[in-house]
Amino acid sequence: MLYTSTRDKSIRVTASEAIAQGISEEGGLFVPVDLPEFSVEKITSMVSMPYIDRAKTVLKEFLTDFTDEELDYCVEGAYGADKFSSPKIAPVVNIDGNKNILELWHGPTCAFKDMALQLLPYLMTVSAGKTANGKKIVILVATSGDTGKAALEGFKNVDNTKILVFYPVDGVSPMQKLQMTTQDGENVAVCAINGNFDDAQSAVKSIFTNAEIKKQLEQKNMMFSSANSINWGRLVPQIVYYFSAYCDMIDMGKIKAGEQINVVVPTGNFGNILAGYYAKRMGLPIKTLVCASNSNNVLTDFLKTGTYNKNRDFYTTTSPSMDILISSNLERLLYHISGENDSLISDLMSKLASDGKYTISQELLDKIQKIFDAGYTNEENVSLTIKEHFDNYKYLCDTHTAVAVKVYDEYVKLSGDDIPTVIDSTASPYKFSASVLKAVSGENITGDDEFEMVDELNRVTGVDIPKPLVSLKNKQVRFSDVCDKEDMSRMVFKLLDL
Repeated sequence: MLYTSTRDKSIRVTASEAIAQGISEEGGLFVPVDLPEFSVEKITSMVSMPYIDRAKTVLKEFLTDFTDEELDYCVEGAYGADKFSSPKIAPVVNIDGNKNILELWHGPTCAFKDMALQLLPYLMTVSAGKTANGKKIVILVATSGDTGKAALEGFKNVDNTKILVFYPVDGVSPMQKLQMTTQDGENVAVCAINGNFDDAQSAVKSIFTNAEIKKQLEQKNMMFSSANSINWGRLVPQIVYYFSAYCDMIDMGKIKAGEQINVVVPTGNFGNILAGYYAKRMGLPIKTLVCASNSNNVLTDFLKTGTYNKNRDFYTTTSPSMDILISSNLERLLYHISGENDSLISDLMSKLASDGKYTISQELLDKIQKIFDAGYTNEENVSLTIKEHFDNYKYLCDTHTAVAVKVYDEYVKLSGDDIPTVIDSTASPYKFSASVLKAVSGENITGDDEFEMVDELNRVTGVDIPKPLVSLKNKQVRFSDVCDKEDMSRMVFKLLDL
């Protein structure tokens, strides 16, 4: 299995080179040259496997320069040793008829990013051993909330790495901020920026491709890599849980092997839903991938019209991990759908950088719309959905999951397409306790003590509080730096003591 770049398809690198490097030299994203094929028989053979073995079955097709022993080390290190609160790692919960919730938040930071970021440090360590020639790897992360903590937790005290995380100062929940600013580990650093996630992400990308900065790092025997989903090592573990969910639905008697399902994903940077697209391309019987957006509905508009336009109002919502106007992983989808047209991708991304928008051809849009549907919902509906599902099913979902549930309900009403469906649940409701408590109780919630909100939500709902969040209560804040987006490169050098 070799990888190429979305902006230069003449490039060929191994999996370990793609993972260690993170992003291609010219700014493109690494994608597999070919995709493996999984027959119904092969998928059926995975039904009786635990999650770890399902992961190995899928990942070995993509990580062909890893030995079996290296793959075992990575996967068992990531998903073993009681790191996840559910023995199934990513359990499927049926809440009503054909509506099934895929809970992706049972890891150590209570968000779906753990599914990849518990594995990525192992993949990175093995990859660096093959390709980095002893260099220290500097992991540079922009986060809208969950990626930051999950990356910090995954990479803390990993030998020969340093991880720097930037987050929007007013764009994460209080719990998300606390998780990051109290992070332990000798090789970690965290800084807020005056701006939104897109500002942080754009600055990180420019730092990655800045020749002068890379030269200075080279002189110190360092190299950049990424833990954002622009890194293939972040994306490939996410393909696994779609296969696992399908196997669990067979095991639960919700579907027969070979029957189609729909998948609904609350979407910000397009990585999670793109993993579902890869699973579909590999043979998993997914009929439609439904992209669910909050009020920042740039993706919904694109999937409906073919025009991507980030020149619009930015909303700070109760689902902050989706408060994104530049969805990086869409580039990978466009590359595949366009028939690997790297010059087209370079042109579209150049227009996005210069004009903030681009439009694809009707032919490309038609191809996308055969696979994807999309919808969005507003803040009021998010709250109503949380309350309705708790009142009716005693199922408590967080704000991001509520976006997906509401968009799914509307999709079924409009299309009549109510086949068995998997809805991604991306975070514990306790990560957004104030918003969820307000929704469930119907009352105006005031107060600054996050843990009072957590305790009250527990009292009102009876839903267990995840242990990792309980343990935050008395932790000291370690990181309080704030910088302007224009100063991020200087802050990188400061945090690296260069």
